Amino acid sequence: MNLINKKVTHKRFGLGNIVKHNDSSIEITFASESKKFVFPDVFEKHLILHDKNVANSLEEIIQEKEVQRKEEEWKKEEEKKIQRKNHELRLEHDKLMKNHKLHLESQMVFWCDIEEKESIFSEWKVFSGEIKSGNNKGEPNKPIRLHQNSAVLLTAIDSNKPEKERRILGVYMVNEEFIGKLCEDGVIPAHSKFRIQLSEEESNQMPFWKYYVNKKFPDKMTWNSGKYRYFDNIWMAQILLDIVSLKSEPKEREMALQFFKHFCKMNKITAQELPKPSGTLMDI
Repeated sequence: MNLINKKVTHKRFGLGNIVKHNDSSIEITFASESKKFVFPDVFEKHLILHDKNVANSLEEIIQEKEVQRKEEEWKKEEEKKIQRKNHELRLEHDKLMKNHKLHLESQMVFWCDIEEKESIFSEWKVFSGEIKSGNNKGEPNKPIRLHQNSAVLLTAIDSNKPEKERRILGVYMVNEEFIGKLCEDGVIPAHSKFRIQLSEEESNQMPFWKYYVNKKFPDKMTWNSGKYRYFDNIWMAQILLDIVSLKSEPKEREMALQFFKHFCKMNKITAQELPKPSGTLMDI
């Protein structure tokens, strides 16, 4: 839009003539002096353009700018809301972790049935199953040991193979806001960031019993019944470290490393002092 030589009237400086303008400023010569103003903002309250046709076009520009300004303000306000919410979540998390006494076995190892695999890795959640007997029969199991420092290890075994062939399929930290004691539906959702699914080749290099010992039967590789077991924090750290070493693609390796570091921090584990795996399989 060419506004050069267009006549205007300013509420304070009177009649003037536009001599320069660009997308952000405009210069006007009045009877006694020249002034620069912010364009097109000055036309909203202080300046009247004499040419009606150009004034109408300018009004459309001003309205578009106003819409953009409101959108930017809305975005900034939404960003502030998100920042405030994240800050509140961090404070809440810090409070929960400060008051939470870490259990040495606050991890979960889960038995994935063949038909469950696809849904688990698409929905990134597991169901702890139902109580089998007693007054609460049929109600979901409440995973009371799981907290924000907990991870869920996903394992499976082919029906025609012995228990020692159980393989690790993947692992995830529980959701950032998850607290097992408050879980009523038995659903354990994954963290928004820390989740890993292993390829078949990688899974074949991660035998579950390399890390795990059934403390009731330390010399045997037996699962017996149930969908899950609580799992030692150190064992989970060992698994995560080995997953890091499995990853050759740089981004995947970096993600696995971040997961490992986050897990160690949440569970107060010193990575440099982590012992080697000593599961039942290692004694054979």
